[in-house]
Amino acid sequence: MSISSKHIPAPDHVKIRRALLSVYDKTGLVEFASALVRHGVELLSTGGTASALKAAGLAVIDVSDVTGFPEILDGRVKTLHPGVHGGLLAIRGDESHLAALKAHSIGAIDLLVSNLYPFEQTVASGADEATIVENIDIGGPAMIRAASKNHAYVTVVVDPADYALVLKEMQTHAGATTLATRKSLCLKAFGRTSTYDAAISNWMAEQFGEITPSYRAVGGPLIQSMRYGENPHQNAALYRSGQPRFGVTTATQVQGKELSYNNINDTDAAYELVAEFDPKRTAAVAIIKHANPCGVAEGATLKDAYLKALACDPVSAFGGIVALNQTLDADAAEEIVKIFTEVIIAPDATPEARAIVGAKKNLRLLVAGGLPEPSTQEITAKSVAGGLLVQTRDFGTVDALDLQTVTKRQPSRAEELDLEFAFRIVKHVKSNAIVFVKNRATVGIGAGQMSRVDSAITAARKAADAAKAAGLSESLTVGSVAASDAFFPFADGLEALVAAGATAVIQPGGSMRDDEVIAAADSADLAMVFTKMRHFRH
Repeated sequence: MSISSKHIPAPDHVKIRRALLSVYDKTGLVEFASALVRHGVELLSTGGTASALKAAGLAVIDVSDVTGFPEILDGRVKTLHPGVHGGLLAIRGDESHLAALKAHSIGAIDLLVSNLYPFEQTVASGADEATIVENIDIGGPAMIRAASKNHAYVTVVVDPADYALVLKEMQTHAGATTLATRKSLCLKAFGRTSTYDAAISNWMAEQFGEITPSYRAVGGPLIQSMRYGENPHQNAALYRSGQPRFGVTTATQVQGKELSYNNINDTDAAYELVAEFDPKRTAAVAIIKHANPCGVAEGATLKDAYLKALACDPVSAFGGIVALNQTLDADAAEEIVKIFTEVIIAPDATPEARAIVGAKKNLRLLVAGGLPEPSTQEITAKSVAGGLLVQTRDFGTVDALDLQTVTKRQPSRAEELDLEFAFRIVKHVKSNAIVFVKNRATVGIGAGQMSRVDSAITAARKAADAAKAAGLSESLTVGSVAASDAFFPFADGLEALVAAGATAVIQPGGSMRDDEVIAAADSADLAMVFTKMRHFRH
């Protein structure tokens, strides 16, 4: 195979004389095609697209008349033909290309309008494998890539939202488009085919049980461009992946300022955490700051849960993100708006709650439509220099674990409930992580320290500060339980929890010095439970 090295400068303006329209999504199709005809454009089309245009009274040439070959295999083959791809790929300034078109009676195609079979939507609908496979488009991506490669001469449209742009260009430039517009549309087209293929390859990897496929594709459509990223000197944007999951990417923003990069990152962390709690069983609220929880609680109502969560660290909660596992109601909304809050996210919100939040014009209210479900297949990705670090999401829950009491003293029933609660939370705290809990509410959280002892001391200090601010005589951690995201390598970390007043601890276990740690717990008459599952979060 040879690749031509010819370089012929691209013209700025290329008039559209002949267009090929072959689309699944027919939104705005007839109106767009009618406007093309008014500009004197000849229309070629296929299958259902041609039928829709003819039904609207437009003159259309069937692609089968161009190729001299009928559509076959139930429409699987209709545009894969030199009569189509020659018209898309020919370099208009190349005499040999023009001679080839003439010799084979192939007409140049100046505009391709094509959008693809709804593969992603079909997967999301829960369709069977055969239906999903049938919605893998072949001819569409081939044409789009051909037209995009030849964007020097061909305008390619993959999104009905761009019809108006093309028509405006043609109106301004006597039926032509500019090179700048063709480049922009080409970039969008290649992005669409690449994300389409990414969705297909990732679905197939899941279906075929391939945990680490030889090539991993990650991509999706743009949801939002941002003024800046984590810091003002960084660029940022939010894209949707091919993995359907309720959360910040599915949410409708009811009101408030535009979400920032940090808002989105923190809101995602908050909503993933609060989804640990079954809304049919209990109301739960999580308050997040810098992707770490500063208060989480269950309660009889959302208001009750919010007030318990706020009491854990009211200083850090200022300017935080509040996530709820049930529909935001008026009582909870009235409490939340009493302090400065950046974002509230919930599955839904009552009209009364929306009105209360509406009085704070800058406060963002997001309704996500549901809670994210646990998934054993969904991947998370983190960029590293020159690559992507990919893993499945941490779907482990305390409900599925075989908990083992390793101390002489068994935890009481009340301690068991708090231990399970604490282990749900510690999963969402940056490592090294320590969480103190009392009455199904966090009372002290230590996150992101290099030493587990330091995390325990930090959590205890913050609990003491919160107690002092509330006018209490003893720290909130007295009589609490504690959770650690990983094992204690030495007994000193456990001893820090004992010093803070904890009566029971839950941790993965597995240290070379487990016996030493267990002995320290027994010495303090502490109940300790092993989970045999750790929750590092970096």
